[in-house]
Amino acid sequence: MRARRCRLLAVPALALALVAAAACSKKTTTTASPTSAPTFAAGTTMARLQAAGKMTVGTKFDQSLFGLKNPLTGAIEGFDVEIAKLVAQGIYGGTVDDAAKHINFVETPSNVREISIQQGKVDMVVATYTINDARKKVVDFAGPYYIAGQDIMVKKGDNSIKSVTDLNGKKVCSVQGSTSLANVKAKAPQADLSITFDVYSKCAEALKDGRVQAETTDNVILLGQVNDNKDAFKVVGNPFTTEPYGIGIKKGDDAFRSFINDRLEASYKDGSWVAAFNKTVATAGVTAPTPPPVDRYSSVPVTPTSTVTSAVSPSSTVTPSSTVTPTPK
Repeated sequence: MRARRCRLLAVPALALALVAAAACSKKTTTTASPTSAPTFAAGTTMARLQAAGKMTVGTKFDQSLFGLKNPLTGAIEGFDVEIAKLVAQGIYGGTVDDAAKHINFVETPSNVREISIQQGKVDMVVATYTINDARKKVVDFAGPYYIAGQDIMVKKGDNSIKSVTDLNGKKVCSVQGSTSLANVKAKAPQADLSITFDVYSKCAEALKDGRVQAETTDNVILLGQVNDNKDAFKVVGNPFTTEPYGIGIKKGDDAFRSFINDRLEASYKDGSWVAAFNKTVATAGVTAPTPPPVDRYSSVPVTPTSTVTSAVSPSSTVTPSSTVTPTPK
């Protein structure tokens, strides 16, 4: 199986500034043509959402480039948001911007993604949500629609951490309910992981004020934080996992999962996936990769449990169909 690999490089502040300036000077819009609202079989999730005229989507509100609540406008912005709009367009028709009017975005941090789906608080979760076998026991996934890789962020002048094994003996921050914690425990068992938060922005603050020596999560999440704090942080640039991002939905809803996978594949072909990427992640100097093939796996049996706070397992056990790590332009 062929994969296209790009490597995240440490970029000098000046280069990042030039890239950001260039990105800001060129407005990128999603160019997918308007679509007609299809007719769905009665009883399907798609028919229910179409009749209601609204769908609720869980995403992050604190992750620059993927899911961020704009502090000035209150709008929810990022690549995950654009992917959700593409799915909604397939239900409600019209343009991507028309479809956005039908979405109610709710903040869904890592540690409540599964329970939010199970309790019906959201119709789907698009929130840098790594697909793995443990999670597939309690929710189902469409996608993947992007492949990231876990990396490390440190203060800009810190050259003591160059790989995951260098985290042994260091205070490291990540978020509760993420695969990142499990991965570090497996690969750097002597790392001090006593400081965790519900959102990554709090980890960045802990790194900035010296409470921890590193933050670890997916490279594109860290890239967003560096993009917002160019003089404070840098990404090590040595990813040590593959993280296939999927769209989480209620367990056993095969028709909805198949529909979302169809929408993703259509967006790959018509250019709307690339347009969504260029509108968001590419503004930080990341070249749009080849989108990964969706995985139409057979659903695994439901795990009998009434309360699931998080289902994580080390991502080294996941074998994605392609590996993509961002490359600055």
